[in-house]
Amino acid sequence: MKKLFILISKLILPVFYSRKFLKGKNFQDNVNGYLFSWRVLWDQKVKGYNRHIPFPVHPACVVGLSKNLEFDPENIDNFWKVGSYFQCWKGRIHIGKGTWIAQNVGIITENHSFENLDKHLPPKDVFIGNDCWIGMNSVILPGVTLGDRTMVGAGSIVTKSFTGGGILIAGNPAKIIRRIDNEKNQTAN
Repeated sequence: MKKLFILISKLILPVFYSRKFLKGKNFQDNVNGYLFSWRVLWDQKVKGYNRHIPFPVHPACVVGLSKNLEFDPENIDNFWKVGSYFQCWKGRIHIGKGTWIAQNVGIITENHSFENLDKHLPPKDVFIGNDCWIGMNSVILPGVTLGDRTMVGAGSIVTKSFTGGGILIAGNPAKIIRRIDNEKNQTAN
C-alpha cells in the first residue's frame, strides 16, 4: 500500500510542483524513510495548508513571500519543521546549501517600529552560509549574515553578523563560544 501511495504521488504531484523540489535525499525510493515527504505535499495541496507556496511546506511552518526565499532544493526539508517562521514579505532570506534548520526557528527580515508598532522598519536581508546548523528555538534578526559552517546553539538570539564561519555561537545575544574548524583540523592530524 505504501509503495502504491508513493507511485501515485510520483505520477500526480509533478503537476503541482516543479520537479526540482521532488528529487534528492527527501524523495528517494526508501518507502519507510521518505513516506513523510510525499504526505507533506498531499497535505499542502489537498488540505490547503500553505497552498500558495510553490514548494513543499509543512502546515505548521510559515513562509512569507516565497519568491524572497532562496535555498537549495536538496534542503527542502528545512520547511517541514513545526513552528518554523521565515518572515520574508519584503526582505530576502538566503539559506546556503547543506544548511540544517531545526524546529521553531524564526528568521526575520523586518521589525516593528518602537515609535509605532503598527509600522515596520525597513527590511534587511538575512544571509545564512553553506553547511550551517540553526538550533531549535533560535531567532535570527534582520540584517544578519552567518558565514559557512556557523552553528547556532538552541535558543539563541542572533542580533549581529558572524561572517568568519567555522564557529559555534550561542546565547542572548549570541556570541562566539568556540571555533569548530580548529577542532576538525586537530582531529585530522
